[in-house]
Amino acid sequence: MSNALTQKILITLGFLFAYRVLAYIPTPGIDLGVIKEFFDNNSGNGLGMLNMFSGGAVSRLSIISLGIMPYITASIVMELLSATFPALGQMKKERDGMQKYMQIIRYFTIFITVVQAIGVSIGLQSMTGSSGASAVMIDSTTFTLLATFSMLTGTMLLMWIGEQITQKGIGNGISLIIFAGIVSRLPSAIGNTIRSVNAGEMSFMVVLVILAVVLFTIFAIIYVELGERRVPISYSRKTIMQNQTKRVMNYIPVKVNLSGVIPPIFASAVLMFPLTVLKSSTNPIAMAIADSLSPGGLTFNVVTFLLVMFFAFFYASIAFNAKDIADNLKRQGGFIPGVRPGEHTKEFLNEVASRLTGSGAIYLAIISTVPFAIISGMGAAFYFGGVSVLIIVQVALDTMRKIEAHRTMNQYDTLGNVGL
Repeated sequence: MSNALTQKILITLGFLFAYRVLAYIPTPGIDLGVIKEFFDNNSGNGLGMLNMFSGGAVSRLSIISLGIMPYITASIVMELLSATFPALGQMKKERDGMQKYMQIIRYFTIFITVVQAIGVSIGLQSMTGSSGASAVMIDSTTFTLLATFSMLTGTMLLMWIGEQITQKGIGNGISLIIFAGIVSRLPSAIGNTIRSVNAGEMSFMVVLVILAVVLFTIFAIIYVELGERRVPISYSRKTIMQNQTKRVMNYIPVKVNLSGVIPPIFASAVLMFPLTVLKSSTNPIAMAIADSLSPGGLTFNVVTFLLVMFFAFFYASIAFNAKDIADNLKRQGGFIPGVRPGEHTKEFLNEVASRLTGSGAIYLAIISTVPFAIISGMGAAFYFGGVSVLIIVQVALDTMRKIEAHRTMNQYDTLGNVGL
């Protein structure tokens, strides 16, 4: 392993360690005992899912209890706007424009974080424990200001950590933060399951069925994620002669799941935002809506299925640009056998991508809902569900690919330096 790759891995691990440390810094002015009691009674609903994605930060009401979800929500809105307004979409393609685009996302993240932090702080002021003790130990105005500032600072730190991992480490920083949060909850999940079996609350046969569902989900994810359609490419003799010393790819790999792990993350972010706001409300209607959207219910699974399908098609249309691929092929003297270069190539690639995206979207939606519904129906904790397994496996595969790509690049650089 090269020194550069080792350094990138260490940087990534260092930032993830900093993220886990932040998860244990509580928001000032709260009674942690009341908060713990409240989350013990609400571990199976939407707050429990939010707690999973934050790596337990919500149950401790740490300064990063809002997690990275405000940043993801802001990214979703900007992606939708860039697809709607051509000027904003063009901004993403330019180097200076991309910096402005990311700056807009950061400002919008601040706005969403402030709104969510104020909603959470107001909701906490009406929370009491079984003994009647309030969750807030200071006056309401001071607490609202302190909580909003603390949570805003925590979310900004998480956003910065994610960007630093992407730029200086290995893998996608935002995905790795969510990955680390889910993985950090697995030991406690396994411990709770063992205690439930020992206490007679869950049979050993149910545990075996859960394990079988999880393993089948993992194998299915790996099988589909490694699947791709290879569109053959031919090059003119002139192009081949000009690139005798270089490797010319003779196919275009089109993955079955073009959108990767983004759709389930986006779908979870969209569901978490209203759940966070509604759970902080004492309005009976708002509480009823929040209960209907609680994980495990039919409404939650149906909404998740539809959102994952939508984001799979939406993000695939952004990630796979058939026009750019067709233009690059034509410029390099390449063509798809039986298909004319230019517009016909673009239409052919769009048709191939559309078919694969349809299959990939259904696969993502099923993986995100069916295993979770089965396991939840057995009375197990929700974090054994499909979304968490999907994120863990996909992020792990993506990180392994990037590590392998970095190693391959170093091998080519070494061979080039020695004249081979």
